[in-house]
Amino acid sequence: MPRIRFTESNGTVHDVDVNEGLTVMEAAVTRMTPGIEGDCGGLCACATCHVYIPDAWLAKCGEAEELETSILDFAYDVQSNSRLSCQIKITQELDGLEVQMPERQY
Repeated sequence: MPRIRFTESNGTVHDVDVNEGLTVMEAAVTRMTPGIEGDCGGLCACATCHVYIPDAWLAKCGEAEELETSILDFAYDVQSNSRLSCQIKITQELDGLEVQMPERQY
């Protein structure tokens, strides 16, 4: 079972074991991890699941598609490593993935 490490902007860490096939957003929301809201339920229609992916993990998470890039325009403090966590499917290859959350979601 893959483990994802969520780090809040204040440094608080949450390690979450998740089933493959879920998204990073679903993992956070179902485990009540603070900092990821997922208001649209994973439809890539809001930016409340915005996270930062460390450079070492970017390639494994895949590239953002055009819709995701467009929705990120509504996110707070977008950076080159910003992603919407609803668009990252968890696979065994992502075991140990670390994501950082912005100070706020909007």
